[in-house]
Amino acid sequence: MQPVKQDVLDTIDKLPEDTDMDEIMYRLYVLDKVRKGQTAVVQGRTISNDDLRHEIESW
Repeated sequence: MQPVKQDVLDTIDKLPEDTDMDEIMYRLYVLDKVRKGQTAVVQGRTISNDDLRHEIESW
């Protein structure tokens, strides 16, 4: 995984010049969530599909 700053710069660089601040913030939010998910997977902090189904059914 590359450094956060580089991910942010790459993400912003791919956006059109007329992108508004709300769109930039949304993209950075999604990037943050994806990075946190990747870290969780590497650290083994996941649950099985069956466990997730059971958890959802209890809602």
